[in-house]
Amino acid sequence: MNRLSSGSEASSQSALLSVRQMAEADRLSVAAGVSSFELMGNAGAAVAHEIEARWAPRPLLVLCGPGNNGGDGFVTARLLAEAGWPVRIALLGSRFSLQDEARRHAQRWNGEVEALSPSVLHGAELIVDALFGAGLSRPLEGQALDTLAAAGRGCVPIVAIDTPSGVMGDTGAALGAVAAVLTVTFFRKKPGHLLLPGRDLCGEVVVADIGTPESVLDALTPLAFENDPALWLAELPRAQADTNKHSRGHALIFGGYPMAGAARMAARAAARAGAGLTTIAVPDRALPVYAATLNSIMVHPWVTPEDFGHLLDGSRFSAWLVGPGAGVNKDTFGHVLAMLATGRPTVIDADALTVFQDDPESLDRAIRGPCVLTPHEGEFRRIFDPAGDKLTRTRAAALRCAAVVVLKGSDTVIAAPDGRAIINTNAPSSLSTAGSGDVLGGIILGLLAQGVPAFTAAAAGVWLHGAAAVEFGPGLLAEDLPDLLPAVFRRLYRPVEARHARNGIE
Repeated sequence: MNRLSSGSEASSQSALLSVRQMAEADRLSVAAGVSSFELMGNAGAAVAHEIEARWAPRPLLVLCGPGNNGGDGFVTARLLAEAGWPVRIALLGSRFSLQDEARRHAQRWNGEVEALSPSVLHGAELIVDALFGAGLSRPLEGQALDTLAAAGRGCVPIVAIDTPSGVMGDTGAALGAVAAVLTVTFFRKKPGHLLLPGRDLCGEVVVADIGTPESVLDALTPLAFENDPALWLAELPRAQADTNKHSRGHALIFGGYPMAGAARMAARAAARAGAGLTTIAVPDRALPVYAATLNSIMVHPWVTPEDFGHLLDGSRFSAWLVGPGAGVNKDTFGHVLAMLATGRPTVIDADALTVFQDDPESLDRAIRGPCVLTPHEGEFRRIFDPAGDKLTRTRAAALRCAAVVVLKGSDTVIAAPDGRAIINTNAPSSLSTAGSGDVLGGIILGLLAQGVPAFTAAAAGVWLHGAAAVEFGPGLLAEDLPDLLPAVFRRLYRPVEARHARNGIE
C-alpha cells in the first residue's frame, strides 16, 4: 500500500506514534534546535488555548504530576491565571522534586501549590488532569487514584493533557482512568487515543502543534495509522469511458444453506462496491431459494465437491469470499482450501474461520495469495493467540498467517503481515446488528475483485462500512448497508472531481 509510506502527506497526517516514538520525536526536535523548555511551554499554551476556546473563566483546578505532564500543567495554570482565570494547583509530590523543564516552569508559578488529595476538588468547576499522561505504565494508586476517582464521580468536566491519566498510550487500556470531555495531545495521536476503552475516556481529542518539526516523522517511520480516505482513495478504481463489466472484476461467493441471507447480503455489497459481476455458488438444493430473491446477482448451482472445484478453475473469477452462512462442517473446510489453492484474492469470514479452530496451522499453510481474514473477537480467539492488546495481537496474527487480518469491533484494527496497521474509528454502534459483518466481507470482496491490494481493500472496506452505517442512522439493518454505499462513494469522489475540474483534468 504505497500511500502508507512515511513520506506521503496523507499518511503523515494520519500517522499514530507510540509512547516511545513520541519521546524520540521530542529528542529529535531538540536536536533540530527546539528546546525542551520551549516544547513544554508550547504544550501548556496549547491546552490553555483549547480551554479558553470552550469555557468562560471559572474556578479551575490543575492536578499536576511529578513529571513532564505536570510541567505542562504548570504552564497551563500560569497562562490561564494571567488571563484572569481563578486557578489553583494541586501537586502529587514535592514542588522541589520536579526535574529539568518541569521544575523551571513550576518556578514561574507564583501561586500556592496544594498537596494532591480528594479534598482539593471542592469548589472547582473545571479540572485539568496533568498527572501522568500516556507515559504511565502501571495502574494508578494512592492519592492520584483517589483524587481522580472522586473527580470522576462528580459532574465537573475534566480536560486531560496527552491522555487521561491511567489510559495507556500504546494500547488504550484503562488502569484507574476516568473520563475526560477533552484531551489535548501533541504532534500526533497515539494508538491509545483510538483503541477502546481509551477512546471513550479521551472525549474530544485535539492534536496541537507545539513546534515539533514535521521532518521528525520521517525518522520515526510510523507503521500505525488512523483510517482515513486520504490513505487509500487514490488506489480505488474509477470507472472510465472504456470500462466494462469484465474489466471491473468478477466476484464469487460461496453461498451456504439453509442460512442463505448472509451470502446474499455479501453479494449485494460486493456489487455495490464496484464488482462488475457477482456470482453466488450454491448447493443444488438451495438454487430456488437464492434464484427467487436475486436479480443482478448470478447464482451457480453445484452438486458435488468436484463441481465446486471445476467452478474455481480457469480465469473466470477474480476474487472469492467464503464464510457467511457457510456452516461449520467439512464441506466449508474443503471449500476454503480449494479457494486458497488458486492463489487468487480471498476473503475468509465467519464459519470459514471457525472450521479451523482445531487446526489453525492448516489455514496458515494454505494461504498462498492475497488474503483477508475478518474475525470478530470470538472467532479470533478460536484460531489466534488472544493474549495482549488489540493492536499487538492483530499484528501478530497477520504475521503468523501471512494475510491481512481485520479484527472487527468499534475500534476495528486492520493489520498487514509487514507490521503496518490501521485503526478505524468511524463505526457507529448501530453496526452491532446481525449480518453487518457479512456485508463488510462483501465490500472487501468487491474491491479485491477490481484489483485493489488486500491491505487497501480491507482498510477502505472497513471505512466505507462505517460511513454507510452513519449515513442511515438509528434503526439500521444489515441489509440496508449495501444500498447506502453509492451515496458514500459520491461524497468521497466529489472533492477529487472538483479538483480535477479546476485543473482542467477530465
